[in-house]
Amino acid sequence: GYPNVGKSSLINSLKRSRACGVGATPGVTRCLQAVQLDRHIRLLDCPGVVLDSGDPPAAAPLRGALAPQRLQDPLSPACAILRRCPLQQVRGD
Repeated sequence: GYPNVGKSSLINSLKRSRACGVGATPGVTRCLQAVQLDRHIRLLDCPGVVLDSGDPPAAAPLRGALAPQRLQDPLSPACAILRRCPLQQVRGD
């Protein structure tokens, strides 16, 4: 699944304990982890996966593929967000 959609949180909820680390930034889950839910069910927690879509590099942070702290150019993703918004919404009309 995509980064930061709640894969680890869902496993923790089903397990009713903190079996997997969770965080608000991408990259908390770094490797595949098997969690035994009960005798018959084992769940796998894995890092988020974002396939290359051919979009410009500015789109990667918008898909959660890159932590905001690691951005070298935060202006490009901000401009990409603004391009998707209607002008009236940005101006507050």
